Amino acid sequence: MEIERINETTIKFYITYYDIERRGFDKEEIWYNRERGEELFFEMMNEVNEDETFEMNGPLWVQVHALEKGLEVIVTRGQMNDGNVKLEIPVGDEKDEAPVDNNIVNMLDQQFVHSNESDIGKDNSLSVVIGFNDFEELISLSHSFKEDINTSLHHFENKYYIFVTLDESFTDEEQDNMLSRMLEFGYESDITIHRIREYGKTIIKQNALKVLSEQFDV
Repeated sequence: MEIERINETTIKFYITYYDIERRGFDKEEIWYNRERGEELFFEMMNEVNEDETFEMNGPLWVQVHALEKGLEVIVTRGQMNDGNVKLEIPVGDEKDEAPVDNNIVNMLDQQFVHSNESDIGKDNSLSVVIGFNDFEELISLSHSFKEDINTSLHHFENKYYIFVTLDESFTDEEQDNMLSRMLEFGYESDITIHRIREYGKTIIKQNALKVLSEQFDV
């Protein structure tokens, strides 16, 4: 995937259909399956953040160009000023631009323009995929973490992953604290749980940490 920084608030990246399929997505489904389209977008934004510092705070304006061999995506972050949103959208030469597919643009635009509202909504849960370089690290975590939380264990591409959901019964501070403690043993993975479930193997569906602590000694 090619990444280009336009300015402080705008970033552009290009991804081929081959790369999309290599990631486990069908190039047709991303246009008509909202969940899969959002999943691909988040995965691409995670890669963007690895190479470029681009915070996804506030509303985002997303423009998608469907090209012959791939997608060109332009993301502009809005600036909040006294409760108003200011978007500095780059304007190119219309004759050189490919047609914009409004289906995916509307889908992503609606998702991210209102992202701040959903973050503070009724469901204040936090879900994260934690990867482990060594199975022993996973066992050590299971014995040091006794809180009753929703976890499942998965295996994908020769690595183990725990999918953790911290629901709204925990405060933001408690969620951050628990996540920090878990990350002492593993790392926050960029691979989505949807991809892991589809192409990997689910080993323990529920209460994974509790089951591991009961079955394995430190």
